[in-house]
Amino acid sequence: MELWCKLCGKEGAPVAGILGVCRECMIRHWDEAKPFVEIGRKQSREEFDLPQKKNLSGGGGDRNLVSCEECVNQCKIPPGNMGFCAMKDNRSGRLHHIAGSQSQGFVDYYYDPLPTNCVAAWVCGERGRTKTRLILPTAAQDKNLAVFYQSCTFDCLFCQNWQYRIDLRTPRRLSAAELAAAVDSHTRCVCYFGGDPASQMGHCIAASRIIMERKEGKVRICWETNGSSHPQLMRKAAEIALATGGTVKIELKAFTPEIHYTLTGCSNSHTLENIRMLAAMTKERPDSPLLCVSTLLVPGYISSIEVGLIARFLAECDPGIPLALLAFYPTHLFPDLPVTSREHAEKAEAAAREGGITNIQIGNLHLLSREEYPC
Repeated sequence: MELWCKLCGKEGAPVAGILGVCRECMIRHWDEAKPFVEIGRKQSREEFDLPQKKNLSGGGGDRNLVSCEECVNQCKIPPGNMGFCAMKDNRSGRLHHIAGSQSQGFVDYYYDPLPTNCVAAWVCGERGRTKTRLILPTAAQDKNLAVFYQSCTFDCLFCQNWQYRIDLRTPRRLSAAELAAAVDSHTRCVCYFGGDPASQMGHCIAASRIIMERKEGKVRICWETNGSSHPQLMRKAAEIALATGGTVKIELKAFTPEIHYTLTGCSNSHTLENIRMLAAMTKERPDSPLLCVSTLLVPGYISSIEVGLIARFLAECDPGIPLALLAFYPTHLFPDLPVTSREHAEKAEAAAREGGITNIQIGNLHLLSREEYPC
């Protein structure tokens, strides 16, 4: 862990070695800081032979590019190249889904006993009830179907599930019908995560519709996502969650554009737009939150100041939006950062309340350390 910034030389908050630049310099001196950021971002993509850019120039001119509008990246893909999520490519001038079609996906699944460690478990169905049914387990066999998509629209340097990129070389391919068939008589809820379902939204929507038809809406369907989907796709997912008693759990990585790009390689514009939309839709089911937002407290980058900005944005949408502040554990390309400190978490919670959010939880309490650093 570095405690000094290569750009300003200032010591203080933790600085990730792969970046070498502090949060303050990223915000105040972005033009000077960005080259350092791009070196780290390039390394992240090269390690797994993933596309470097979202908007590429074709050798034969723009007429040879194909566009994908399914997420915030809005990739422009030259012939023979893949989009940023590595799920779409340009074949003979047409956008091609690498898994085979929208009803085919690179996806795996497993079962979790209920209640799970879901990000929204603390507010799910108001701790157990919707207007229509009990949603906590009623039998020992009751379970959640955890659906893991082996691709992502973002490139988070702190990804907790980065191993999916290895699996992507030999992915498991399932049709929407095959995935829906995994929902048995003891499955009470389904949660799409990953990677991120935003990279294969057509597949999980298709599977959800089959599940709803077969189970007559008796299985709750949820999403855990970075929120980068095109708003039209996100609305379809939200309508499914709304109808089944499910929750859309969006991880808002950062509010400040420069910090969000540094951590993810992408814009947060769709994420913010989708949060606004879901906050409005929540009013259609006030007894059980449709939307839950989480933020990972990455030392040195997601400070209490950043959390305050997130909270003020959320409060403008709806001050009752549940906000989970999650402890960070060093992994992937941030192995040299410390675990989130208790002081960091407490300051972040205070900043969120000051920003206007009324429903807050600090998650992963067992990870919090006593280490001190500027936060």
